Amino acid sequence: MKFKIMVCIKQVPSSTEIKIDPVTNTLMREGAENIINPFDVYAIEEGVRIRERLADIPELETETVAVTMGPPQSEKILREAISLGADKAVLLSDRSFAGSDTLATSRVLSAAAKKISDVKIIICGKQSMDGDTGQVGPEVAQLLGFPFIGYVSEVRSLDNKKILLKQLKEKKYDIIEAQLPVVISVLKEINNPRIPGLKNMMKAKNASIETWGIKELMIDASKVGLDGSATRVVKIFKHEINSNTKMISSDLKAQIDEIYKEIFTYDKN
Repeated sequence: MKFKIMVCIKQVPSSTEIKIDPVTNTLMREGAENIINPFDVYAIEEGVRIRERLADIPELETETVAVTMGPPQSEKILREAISLGADKAVLLSDRSFAGSDTLATSRVLSAAAKKISDVKIIICGKQSMDGDTGQVGPEVAQLLGFPFIGYVSEVRSLDNKKILLKQLKEKKYDIIEAQLPVVISVLKEINNPRIPGLKNMMKAKNASIETWGIKELMIDASKVGLDGSATRVVKIFKHEINSNTKMISSDLKAQIDEIYKEIFTYDKN
């Protein structure tokens, strides 16, 4: 029985100095220096740990697959995912994907999960550092018809049919059991990511990374990219904070009167 763990990762800018396409108002990722989204490193580690935990079940053929959507240069973070323990990696890259919002991205990722087949667990980081929405995980789950559990801080137990999770809920934790297949998003506290070993680093260097586009995933081009996005960035601007300071030096009553006057004048404006 095949049991595949799909880990969704994303490349994000390595600094705050990013370029914006003036026409589409989307991030210009090509040519920029990128890293694995920091939250996704924990997702990779948990995907590897789950594979290791299931290794003792003889009838299971377990595999952890790292998947990302992006330009060809995204292959770099997929090789890093293999160096961190993933068995293989798939790059989802097509000009038609450019400008995708979270919904269009989720359509691509869910199509990839179907093509990989036998996916029992999909793991995402809590959110991406550049978008910060946390929407992709639940949207992928909805499109696939899988249950979704977010803010997972511990995988307590699992077998080939169900999984027991610890989930953060504001100021408390819930223990949740879910039937597989399932989509989860994980917190940083779930594990301590390992340092790549020499064997995995050599494996990553020599790995063959498959690339899937519109044709391989059999997606309608109108459902991805800017045309397939339900949301669009209309304008991007830098928020500037201006503060004017006025020093008041007088007796206490005069200071109170002056402050009251300033507040009243501000409210009227």
